Amino acid sequence: MSQVPSVKRGHIQGQGVRLAYVDFGGTGPGLLMLHGLMGRATTWYQTAEWLTPHFHVVGLDQRGHGLTDKPDHAYTRDDYVGDAIAAIEGLGLGPAVLIGHSMGALNSWATAAKRPDLVRGLVIEEMGAATSTRDSRAFFGGWFAGWPVPFPSLAAVRAFFGAQRPSYADYFIEVMTETADGYRPLLEFEHMLQSCDGWQHQDWWAELEAVRCPTLVVKGADSPEPREELREMARRLPDGRYAEVAGAGHVIHYDQPQGRRAAVEPFLLSLLDKA
Repeated sequence: MSQVPSVKRGHIQGQGVRLAYVDFGGTGPGLLMLHGLMGRATTWYQTAEWLTPHFHVVGLDQRGHGLTDKPDHAYTRDDYVGDAIAAIEGLGLGPAVLIGHSMGALNSWATAAKRPDLVRGLVIEEMGAATSTRDSRAFFGGWFAGWPVPFPSLAAVRAFFGAQRPSYADYFIEVMTETADGYRPLLEFEHMLQSCDGWQHQDWWAELEAVRCPTLVVKGADSPEPREELREMARRLPDGRYAEVAGAGHVIHYDQPQGRRAAVEPFLLSLLDKA
């Protein structure tokens, strides 16, 4: 596997917040990666390793996450989309390829729908458009209540999350920081729940169907995301296609990094022919 040629960290002004980003380097068209709920830009490091020979790759710490500002409120879809637009324009990435995971996938296609001039292609992973019946706040609120924060060590982080799914151990270690009393996540639970409020109890088909650029919809074969819903998303897109990664759950890029690369890389390389 190739190595990321250089990694630079910086900040840029978003929609009322100071956004942290990781510039993984590379040459070619701009590519912006948007993590899911609770994630951060550095969770994309392995993906960036094989992207930088073809693209200029940047990962964004979305609002409330990582080293980006964490306002008490302002976690609507418009807030997140405004930040993505600010990053693309401010970092000179447009028209960019967007790769989004879970919440980041929704933010990606909503960005493409609002500003088609800024987006040349999309990879949307593990996020359905039909969220009107989902109570994500209740699900995540119950889960957060069981986190033994602060964790006494990174080994304790690994043991707690790894017991739920082995790949979670690496994923959640990435979003922890050491404090005076132990390890805590780089997020506030209430901000995450407000983010859930911004997508649940409504559907996102209209935004999806407004996307005009080539789009790959990706599902982990073992994830709870509804297979037929994600297939239908690909069918409704004017230039959509669907891929499934065997043996992967929700966090595909940690569960099956090589299988995901095999599913995604040909699509991304096809976009270079249109650049």
